[in-house]
Amino acid sequence: MRRQLKKTGDYGIGLMIHSVHMTDDVPRLNQFYEDVFGGLVYMGVDEPNWLPVEDRWAGLIMISDLCIETMAPNLPADPQRPVGKFYLKYGRHLHSVGYRVDDLSGLADHLIAQGVYIGKPGGGRTGGIADLGPHPYFYPSPRDTSGLMVEMCGVDMRGDPRDLETWSSQMKMWEKGHPLTIRRVAYVTLGVRDLAQATANYVKRMQAVPVHEGIDDAEQCKYQILQLGDCLLRLAEPVEADSPLGEHVARWGNMIYGITFLVRDLDSAQAWLTRQGIGTSRPRPGLLAADPDGTFGAPYFFTTDGVPHDPFEE
Repeated sequence: MRRQLKKTGDYGIGLMIHSVHMTDDVPRLNQFYEDVFGGLVYMGVDEPNWLPVEDRWAGLIMISDLCIETMAPNLPADPQRPVGKFYLKYGRHLHSVGYRVDDLSGLADHLIAQGVYIGKPGGGRTGGIADLGPHPYFYPSPRDTSGLMVEMCGVDMRGDPRDLETWSSQMKMWEKGHPLTIRRVAYVTLGVRDLAQATANYVKRMQAVPVHEGIDDAEQCKYQILQLGDCLLRLAEPVEADSPLGEHVARWGNMIYGITFLVRDLDSAQAWLTRQGIGTSRPRPGLLAADPDGTFGAPYFFTTDGVPHDPFEE
């Protein structure tokens, strides 16, 4: 069975088509995901995909229900192009998420009416869907999304394994056939300076649905979990400046921070990462953190702790 989507809002924000991981060498990062996560590359298998309008190279790789777009600027990076500008500032870092939207034009008009800056592929402002030409996607400015770089896309990703009737069987391989025992993505974390403001922003502008809020003593943050399309987004405000999240927010401001997987066996996941030479820690018994120095700058977490009222566990 293909993936059954849970959408939010009036405009049909649905599948999180990918999360972008910025790097300087796409084949090397693809190999990392294949070797460590059991990733399945479905775009850029033999060589990276080249997109002239963005002046970048990329691949698409599945890890359970998460698609990672591995991306690198054409080197030397052009500081006048969005991809090159990001790489020159942040280096290897999680970059963004992307969503499939049923009514892309309606969403664009909704955001523009609220004063949101809408960026075109390759840079520049758009006044509406007609300005996008042959590229049916846009980027609301992170200044208007509490720091999250998010691509809103009007078409499916060609070849996405989640659209195949074999998906419900294939997804079991990561849980039952790989030492990380990944069941699915738990949530994507966005580090923010002001949790209340960020939450109100997402509920009003993106029509996100509040799911659960609380304080995480282990990660030293207070948080709000929202459903945005077919995944959970966790907005997290650090309560201690010297925590990893606190240091990230102090350095970069509001920005995508990490990705957490729901797994079946934390001990198996930890042993596997150790064998791969990746350092780990246990902030709390049900949470495993991978050292970003071993994961190309991307903070990855693995948990057996569920989210109360999780719409994807119903």
